[in-house]
Parts: sequence; C-alpha cells; structure tokens
Amino acid sequence: MPSATISAVKIRAVTLGLDLPAPEVAAAPFETAGRFLSNAKAAFEQVGLEVQTTRAAGAELTHFTDLQRWAAETESAARAAGIDYLSLGRLPASGHHIVAEQVAPVLAAGETVFVSADLVDGRRPCVAMAAACARAVKQLAATTPLGFGNLRFAATAHCPPNIPFLPAAYHAGGAPQFSVAVQAADVVLEALSGPGGMADIEDRLVERLEAAASPVERVGDELAARYGYSFVGIDLSPAPFPSDDISIGGALESGGVERFGAPGTLYLAALVTRAIRRTRVRRCGFSGLMLPLLEDSVLARRAGDCPPSVHELLLYSAVCGTGLDTIPLPGDVSEAELTGVYLDVAALSIALNAKPLTARLLPVPGATAGDSTAFTFDYFANSRVLPIRGAGAVGVMERGK
Repeated sequence: MPSATISAVKIRAVTLGLDLPAPEVAAAPFETAGRFLSNAKAAFEQVGLEVQTTRAAGAELTHFTDLQRWAAETESAARAAGIDYLSLGRLPASGHHIVAEQVAPVLAAGETVFVSADLVDGRRPCVAMAAACARAVKQLAATTPLGFGNLRFAATAHCPPNIPFLPAAYHAGGAPQFSVAVQAADVVLEALSGPGGMADIEDRLVERLEAAASPVERVGDELAARYGYSFVGIDLSPAPFPSDDISIGGALESGGVERFGAPGTLYLAALVTRAIRRTRVRRCGFSGLMLPLLEDSVLARRAGDCPPSVHELLLYSAVCGTGLDTIPLPGDVSEAELTGVYLDVAALSIALNAKPLTARLLPVPGATAGDSTAFTFDYFANSRVLPIRGAGAVGVMERGK
C-alpha cells in the first residue's frame, strides 16, 4: 500500500474511469491507463503538486457469474500496470444477490480493489440491497484482519460517476475520463483560524480553495489536451489526514465551537459546504465537507472522549458531503441494525433531493463499544468503537421491498 505523505501538495488521487475488460481480462487497457496515470503524476509533480496515489475505476457491474476470478485477474493486471488502487465498479440495486454472496470473498482475497453498491432502486431505498450490504460487511469483518476489508467497500446513494474517491468511484461508461481528489483540510483550517466575522471566514475560505485548485485545474486541462481524455474536474471535498494540522475536526473547532459535536458544529459544517459550492472551480464528485472519523486525528480523538452515535454523525450528512465514513462499530452489531443504518442513509439521500451519500461501516471483530481500535494504516488515526442501539430493522427485512 502506498505510504501517505504530508506536504503542501494536496492531490490525494488522480482517478481514471474506464471500461474494464470483461469477462476475459486483457492487459492492454491497464497498460494504457497506467502510462497515462504515471504521466499525469509526473505532470502534477513538475509544478510542485505531489500525487499520493493513482487509481482506476470501472463501470457498473452486472451479470457476473464468476466475479471472484475476474476480480483477481483484473487486480493483478492493474497492479502490473503500476496502478495503485482499483475500483471494480458499482453494483446496482438489482445486483443485491451478488453483494450478498460474492463481494466479501472478492474483497477478502484482494489487496487493492474496492467496490460499491447502490442502495437506491428507482425512487425508493432498496431493502434487499441494504440487507445484502449488511451481510457482506459482517462477512468481511469475520474474514479479514480487524475487519479491515470493509475499508474497501461502501454502500452508496445517488453517487454520480467520476467521483475520484474510493470506494464510491465508478465510470460512466464509454471513453475514459479522469478526475482529481484533493487533500485540503489544512486550507480549511487556515481559513477558519483567521480573524474576522463568520462572513469574512466564509469569503476567505472560498478564495483559498480557489487558489489551491487553480494549478490543479490548469494541469488537468493540459493533460486532457495532450492525451485526449476528458478532464471531469476536481472533487473539492477537503480530505483530511490523521494529523492535527490537516484536520477538518480541528478546522471546525478553530471556527468557534469548543469541540467537534458541540452545538454550533452543524452551523460551521454548513458554512464550509457553502463555501465549497461557491467556488468558481470545475467541481465533480461530492465536493462537500468530509467527516471520515478514522481518517481525521481530531475527529478520532473527540469520538474517543465523547462517543457520538452513528445517527448523530448521520445528522451532519444533511449539510455535508459524504455520509458515514470509516465508522468503527462493535463486532457483534447485527445485520438488522446495519440494514437499518443503510436504509436511513438511502432515505436521507432521497429526502435531500438525491444528495450523494455513502456509508462505510467497520465492525471490529471481538470489540465492544468504547474499546480502542488498533489499525495500522497510514491514513488512519485510532479511536474508540462507537456505541450501537442493539436493535435494527428486523421487521422491515422480513417484509422486504
């Protein structure tokens, strides 16, 4: 796994979407993708923008009878081409049986592959898919060390194609396109730490984000002209890093709340989201506030000091960007409770006019609420396992759709 870096450079990933060869795997498309991503990384670094990872993402997954074989061969081809991480694509709500039966074995056998599953079927949350995601998550918790395989799986609702962040990334189909994910929590921290009133802070944040994005956008356009791939844009979600100087939790506290989670936190989260959406930048993906609990040192510490409930964190999704991300849960959390959480995420997405939301839940085998996590991963800050309700959507699951 590529090591994380802390620097003034803020490109978390360059992600190329393409149609992955299937059902038989061919090396040539990955070799072409790998060359482009390598050249893109060099082009960004030539102007002082360090690229942490390169990624590729496939389109929707349908009609797979031997997903595990194909996934293993596809991962091998991507790694041989020098691609750091690979999203196999997104499974639509109709593919709930694949999620329930094949996703956990695929991810448990792999190392750098990710996959997502769509919780929305038409205009309604899909009960069968929510239940399938719960089953897959429990299987991954039981079959991967510390349940870490769940890092590479997410349930999604109304997520568009061309998101550069994994696991939500998937390709729209057709000609390859690329997008860029940024690590810019320190930009938010700097803006919110400065003087002035709240309107001044918001205006300053808009200016700083535009300044940070300008060279990224310029190089992206140059790459598109040179290689003929469409540059979709920048996901301006300010991804954090597990260091206090690159922390969204720290940024919100600098904005004026005594600690993350105190009254006023939602107000500041909405301010940051509003500032992101005011930027005159070619945005794509979520382009909203990220609150990944285990990827942010201040969020992880506050969750250890005063553990929030999953639904308290879901509240912020009403004004933020990504939903529930890297949430450590007790190992005995039931499939019924996980199903209920997924249905709530989908319901909120629908109620908020198709707002893109995800849920990446991490049950920790053998752990109970309040236990410390013990992950060893560059992008994680350890915290405590969050409490659960001990009740879920059993009746909904029995009734089905």
